[in-house]
Amino acid sequence: MKRIHILGISGSLRADSTNTIILKTLGSLLPSDITFEIFEGLDEIPHFGPGLLDTETVARLKTAIAQADAIVICTPEYAFGVPGTLKNALDWTVGTGDLNDKPVSAISASPLNSGGNNALASLLLTLTALGTKKNEASALSIPNVKGKIADGRVADAHTLNELRLQCANLLGLIDG
Repeated sequence: MKRIHILGISGSLRADSTNTIILKTLGSLLPSDITFEIFEGLDEIPHFGPGLLDTETVARLKTAIAQADAIVICTPEYAFGVPGTLKNALDWTVGTGDLNDKPVSAISASPLNSGGNNALASLLLTLTALGTKKNEASALSIPNVKGKIADGRVADAHTLNELRLQCANLLGLIDG
C-alpha cells in the first residue's frame, strides 16, 4: 500500500512565521503513517513569465507537488491579498497543470480579526483556476493568530480542532 505524502507550502518567508508554525502543527496532527514536509525555497523562485524555462528551484517545487498526494497552503495576508512570492510560485504551475486534481487545503492566518479573509478568497480563486480538488470544507481562516500560538506551536484548543478538521477533510479528498 502506498504511503500518503502531504506537502505544506507557507506563504511567508520568515523562519519564525506563524504560517509555518501552523503548518508544522498541522503536520503533527496527521496520523503517523502519513509523511509531511514543508517546501523550502519559495524565495528562490524567479518571477514567472510565459515562455521562461524552469529553474532548478521551480523544478524542485514541481517535483515536490508531483510527489505529494495533497497540498496544504498556509498564507498571511499582505495588502488584502496573497503575498507575491506565493502567487508567483503558483503561477509557475498554470501552464503545466501540476496542481490539476490535486487535493488541497487553503489556510489563512492573520493577527487581525479578519483572519486574512481577503488572502484566503484570493488563494481559493487561484486554486480553482489551477483545477485543484477541494470542497467547501477545504478552507480555514485563523483570526488573531498571535494569541493562539505559544512556544512555537498552535496552543489554542479551537484552532487545533479546526486544523484536525482540515486534516480529515484533506484525507477524505485523497481517498475520494
